Amino acid sequence: MKKTIVLGASENIERYSNKAIRMLREYGHPVVAHGLRMGQVVDVDIATDLIGYNDIDTVTLYLNPQRQVDFYDYIIRLQPQRVIFNPGTENPELYKLLIKNNIGYEEACTLVLLRTNQF
Repeated sequence: MKKTIVLGASENIERYSNKAIRMLREYGHPVVAHGLRMGQVVDVDIATDLIGYNDIDTVTLYLNPQRQVDFYDYIIRLQPQRVIFNPGTENPELYKLLIKNNIGYEEACTLVLLRTNQF
């Protein structure tokens, strides 16, 4: 089964990336995570290295547009089906790169998509 990667993952339970990991797992989605610090959220390890996964379906972003720049090449190399730009992560520059590389994207909230069965 293809995975979702959470970019900007945090162990802090107040962060939306943490809530997204928890809800993705609650809904049975396989998840991997990348953050500034190693850690764990439920059964998901947070990596600090950019791992070359080959089975990513969705990238869900919890990084502001300035922080995303360092991940442009990584996201494109993952070749996901889509990238979800959660509130506050909207980035027209990255949209253009995704379109150029035939990667879909949407401005949405991962938590809302899950709760409304649209994920």
